[in-house]
Amino acid sequence: MIRILSIGNSFSTDATRYLWEIASAMGCEVETVNLYIGGCSLYTHVKHLRSGARAYSYERNGCHMAEDASIPETLKAGPWDFVTLQQASHYSGLPQTYHPFLEELADYIKAVAPDAKILMHQTWSYDPESTHDGFPTYNMDSAFMYQAVKTAYAEAAASIGCDLIPVGDAVEAARKDPMFAPGSGKYPMNRDGFHLSVPYGRYLAALVWCEKLLKLDVRKDTYCPVTRDGAADQNALDVLRGIAHSIVNPI
Repeated sequence: MIRILSIGNSFSTDATRYLWEIASAMGCEVETVNLYIGGCSLYTHVKHLRSGARAYSYERNGCHMAEDASIPETLKAGPWDFVTLQQASHYSGLPQTYHPFLEELADYIKAVAPDAKILMHQTWSYDPESTHDGFPTYNMDSAFMYQAVKTAYAEAAASIGCDLIPVGDAVEAARKDPMFAPGSGKYPMNRDGFHLSVPYGRYLAALVWCEKLLKLDVRKDTYCPVTRDGAADQNALDVLRGIAHSIVNPI
């Protein structure tokens, strides 16, 4: 079994919601655990790490399980194959907000879970019409925010010598397809201007995680998430599978 621990916020909830289902449908035995606090920054993660506070909601395989988890206790409940980190979305394009907190988290993970591979979960820019109060930092410009986020995550990953899970790149690629275009698309990537849409945005993110961490060719995935109206659009899912595969495996 492959065990994945995410230390994040609501964006890690978005990204891992369908991870277990997709992996299971492809015959891969995996356990996903997500520790999250909505809007949580790397600074706040370090504060809770130092205090050992049981401040986190705990999700397992996409399902909410508890409200009193801590980073130290969860890490020590390993072994973990992967541990992922990410910045709060409103700070995600500001490189100076990552340090020295990212390094402290990484050093702790390496000490407590030395066999775990650390990865940075590259998050996404806001929808062009987003009203998130952090959007003015990026001139209310989704394309500008995407470039800032991409640059900041690349620098952050390099600073601790780890790889990236390129979800932000995949979301940006999907937005260029008329089916998923912001505003005019049938299935936009965001549901509220910043969180990923259900199911298509979340499905895309999970596909990227499966392709990157589990080395699965997600073009062969057979899992179909359910919408309020029934099964998701199979054509849309096929397009997203292709996007995820190409982003993780560029030619």
